[in-house]
Amino acid sequence: MKKLALGTVIGVAFAWLFDPQLGRRRRKVGADWTLARFRRAGRAAGRTGRGLAADAYGTVQQVKHREEEPKPQPDDVTLARKVETEIFRDADVPKGQINVNAENGVVYLRGEVPTADLIDDLVEKTRAVVGVRDVESLLHVPGQEAPMKSF
Repeated sequence: MKKLALGTVIGVAFAWLFDPQLGRRRRKVGADWTLARFRRAGRAAGRTGRGLAADAYGTVQQVKHREEEPKPQPDDVTLARKVETEIFRDADVPKGQINVNAENGVVYLRGEVPTADLIDDLVEKTRAVVGVRDVESLLHVPGQEAPMKSF
């Protein structure tokens, strides 16, 4: 019985594919369908391979650049401008009364400010700027004599 069923199925498939009127078209459609499946599988494999290669490249770059490269010491003018940007952000800082200079990474703050607390705050903010090696405060409050730069 199994041989009969198998023979029937093979006979029907053979007759369907080799039918004199539609068999040629059916064979062409079947071949196109099969080749299309292979092409789609190849493109999917290519996309997967490119994705894996990109992930591997990204991982290599992450390992290579795990630590940030040290940045070169900014020149004195750039450092002074960075300090000005930081300390003059607050509206209560008297911008026109403070002079900021930098020499070899040492920042000099000169001028008159309303309170001693503001002097400490400005010095602290200046020390927090990247590239500042030291801060020399020549700031003073009203009524106090201005300190002089020591060499």
